[in-house]
Amino acid sequence: MSHSDRGLRRLAAGTLLAAFTGTTAPGWVLRELEGGLGGVTLFGFNVAEPAGLAELTASLRAAGDPVVSLDEEGGDVTRLAYHVGSPYPGNAALGAVDDPDLTRRVYRAIGAELVACGVNLDMAPDADVNTAEDNPVIGTRAFGDDPELVARHTVAAVEGLQAVGVAACVKHFPGHGATTVDSHLDVPVVDVPLDVLRARELAPFRAAIGAGTKSIMTAHVAVPALTGDRPATLSSAALTGLLREELGYRGVVISDALDMQAITDGVGLAEGAVQSLAAGADLLCLGPRPGPDEVAWIIDTIVAAARDGRLPVARLEEAAARTTALRTWFGTRAGVAHEVRSADAPDETRGGGVPPIGLHAARRAVRLDGSAGPLTDPLVVEVDTPPTIAVGDVPWGVSPWLPQAEVLRVRPADADAGALLERAAGRSLVVVVKDAHRYADSRALVSALVAARPDAIVVEMGLPVWRPGSAAYIATYGAARANAQAAMELLTA
Repeated sequence: MSHSDRGLRRLAAGTLLAAFTGTTAPGWVLRELEGGLGGVTLFGFNVAEPAGLAELTASLRAAGDPVVSLDEEGGDVTRLAYHVGSPYPGNAALGAVDDPDLTRRVYRAIGAELVACGVNLDMAPDADVNTAEDNPVIGTRAFGDDPELVARHTVAAVEGLQAVGVAACVKHFPGHGATTVDSHLDVPVVDVPLDVLRARELAPFRAAIGAGTKSIMTAHVAVPALTGDRPATLSSAALTGLLREELGYRGVVISDALDMQAITDGVGLAEGAVQSLAAGADLLCLGPRPGPDEVAWIIDTIVAAARDGRLPVARLEEAAARTTALRTWFGTRAGVAHEVRSADAPDETRGGGVPPIGLHAARRAVRLDGSAGPLTDPLVVEVDTPPTIAVGDVPWGVSPWLPQAEVLRVRPADADAGALLERAAGRSLVVVVKDAHRYADSRALVSALVAARPDAIVVEMGLPVWRPGSAAYIATYGAARANAQAAMELLTA
């Protein structure tokens, strides 16, 4: 391989964020890092406990100069606490409180934990304006449905993370909030005029750019007025025309995971990589599926596209320069890492407790309508909700915080309301749901229980859109561990 070939392969590899299974770095990842791989994206299956994660990231650093990224949004989307649930409430709860200083403190605490684990880029915050109630992929991940509220909290989140040396990655540009399709499965369409997009979807991104966000993530959504039927991730009109030229963004553009079906079912993985780079992306998140052979194939495809002129080498050099500038920023922030182990993020958090700032935020977010009263031999019916792909199978529920209760997890389609009511006779009945507005069978079950037991307490751990006529209704704005603890405190006070 000639010197120029090696240089071109290095440029191509430098655009990729690969993933791998297991809690130690496989040899192929370390070899690719030595060959210039841009970095990695970590998932829940890479994280056993903080010390192990710090060892893993140290081994990656020994092989190269990687961007080490993951999705730590707090709330429902967590990687550090994938096996136990996040100790921080997510964006919907923070938006419900609407105190940007609180949001800044929560994200600073999250950032402090990431720094301690060797993570330097957080694929957060979610800056989508969640205008579609039935949005299957955003929901409680958004601060809310008001563009100005979302904008001020997006800025606070960016400031909190970046104050401790973790790059923020504001997502999903140009906006995933008005969609009712999950882009993991197909291409959602945001069919609005550009003036609506500018006023609504783009407000938080404009604010985040003003606040100096180090990176922005693309959305696999089509905006017909802007991108035609192409997802924004592959659209130069979105990434170059709108984001770079109109909004003046100079930082790193990161693609959403290219192994999602919105891309793979359309142009395919390697071709998606080429088209996303050509459109203006700088780093490509590959998602958890592609292994060593696919990564090598993607690099080869990028090199071939650069050779035949479909992908200008200058575009790869521009991407490399932006990523280098990001790495330089990491270096200048390294000194703050020692200052950030504050009372807001204690070392023992991962052992199942909730850090003070996480619980404080969740307590401020929780809402109680009606009277909960003291509980008598409580029966808790948790109505199961299918996990989304973005969230994964993160534990949720109230049992850790209500040890005296009998807790039943039921699938609404299979549940026998009569048998549950019989079991609850003479006892307090607490019904826990998540996003009941999105699931007709959940609403039917809850309605049947409340009709027979109007004294029941309903706890909604998703978005509080649908409300049954129960004696008490608690809205947590998320299903993180902190949200559950704050809700159960209302029932045991």
